[in-house]
Amino acid sequence: MLRYVVWRVLMMMPTLIAISFVVFVIIQLPEGDYLDAMVAELEAQGERLQADQIAHLRAQYGLDAPFVVQYWNWISAIVLHGDFGFSFEYDRPVLDVIGDRFWLTAILALGTVIFTWAVSFPIAIYSAVYKYSIGDHILTFIGFLGLATPNFLLALILLYLSQVYFGTEVGQIMAEQYIGEPMSFDKFLSILSHMWIAVVVIGTSGTAGMIRRIRANLMDELEKPYVVTARAKGLPPGRALIKYPLRLSLNPFIADIGNLLPDLISGSVLVAFVLSLPTNGPILVNALQSQDMYLAGAIVMIEAVLVVIGVLISDLALAALDPRIRLGEGVRR
Repeated sequence: MLRYVVWRVLMMMPTLIAISFVVFVIIQLPEGDYLDAMVAELEAQGERLQADQIAHLRAQYGLDAPFVVQYWNWISAIVLHGDFGFSFEYDRPVLDVIGDRFWLTAILALGTVIFTWAVSFPIAIYSAVYKYSIGDHILTFIGFLGLATPNFLLALILLYLSQVYFGTEVGQIMAEQYIGEPMSFDKFLSILSHMWIAVVVIGTSGTAGMIRRIRANLMDELEKPYVVTARAKGLPPGRALIKYPLRLSLNPFIADIGNLLPDLISGSVLVAFVLSLPTNGPILVNALQSQDMYLAGAIVMIEAVLVVIGVLISDLALAALDPRIRLGEGVRR
């Protein structure tokens, strides 16, 4: 196991380097750069910069260097110093811009994961055990509604209901008196009271999809001969369900852990715009629009790191969950 983990960690390095190069290429594919967009905006406002001023700004931002030099300066600073560069638009280091909203994004993502798991697992197990019952049909119908309803539409509906009936201003994510204050128990409760709508909206489609997957896998496992044999030998129904069928039906869910957190961060962008949530998703969109390449590249690279680490965690969890899976076979061969 240890040898396999070390091998996977070593393989992460060239993988992330390759991803960083592709990310940097894609971000710079549009014509022009941040300075060109800024000059065009100033000219639209009636201001005009001289050629020597533009050249000075281009040298100051490092935009006059060739593409390879820009990439090397960026990736070497990340690897050697943990420095993701400087945000042109915010005029601050990238980590300072991201760090201001990282914890709110992480709390929102964690709350969505807990909500998704807490809702989907009991419903999926009930629907699989009591398949084609009235309860199964009702829950299936609700699940299809969750899959069919756009997140932004549900966000608008719940936003209206929360303000009219609960008096909660969701867009602030916390009460105004706690903004800029250190974390405390009262501030944490304020965040929870404001973020529940975003958690429900973002987690609805994922919950509905997970219910369908777990239900289908569990129904397939319950029909296999080893389950029939266990029931025939008098094994209690609960133990016959949990010991193997439920464990094995969770394999696809465990395999999706690598994409779970990045999908939540990326998938919450539209909802964050609708609810005016101060998360990292809208920052990424604005950075791409303004061609703030270091800020956009940093956010995408953080998601790439989460994917790579999540895939490793899912592989280890699958090996622990399913005794048929053995790690390290490819390394030994």
